[in-house]
Amino acid sequence: MRVYVPLTLSGLAEAHRAGELGTGPLVAYAVTPALREWYLSDDIEELEYAALNRAALASLRLLAADPATARRRVVVAADVPDGAVAADPDRGLDPAALGEVRVAGPLPLAKAAAVHVDSADAEADVSAAAEALAVADGGDDDAQFVVDGAEDHELLWYATQELPNLV
Repeated sequence: MRVYVPLTLSGLAEAHRAGELGTGPLVAYAVTPALREWYLSDDIEELEYAALNRAALASLRLLAADPATARRRVVVAADVPDGAVAADPDRGLDPAALGEVRVAGPLPLAKAAAVHVDSADAEADVSAAAEALAVADGGDDDAQFVVDGAEDHELLWYATQELPNLV
């Protein structure tokens, strides 16, 4: 199963040093039944793109919680055995948890298929979105517009061999 793990650049640097994304369980995003129902598509590429975008939003939440880290969203795409992934049944109906899964155990960085990172051009919009996120979560439409501005930036694709240059 392909999972999308939200990180920050500092988290990616730590994963690169450690050789793994963490000891688990890790929060990640994947094509789940709830995501399929919400997105209303049978196209697996579209569904995976939706899971990637859910992970990008989770990365934005990590940035909002750590104002000292570089203002770029990071998502690591990795392939894991189906049995290593589980959706939290208590969060299955929560709209904020669409596509959210837990990956059991450590996730070796060698299992990463690709890394997706914002370009430098996105930093100002991502920074503004991270600052507006809490207010947007409270229902403010203007703040949500700012958060949506970060989503206007496509994450760039990097091969795993390019990790040393990213960190």
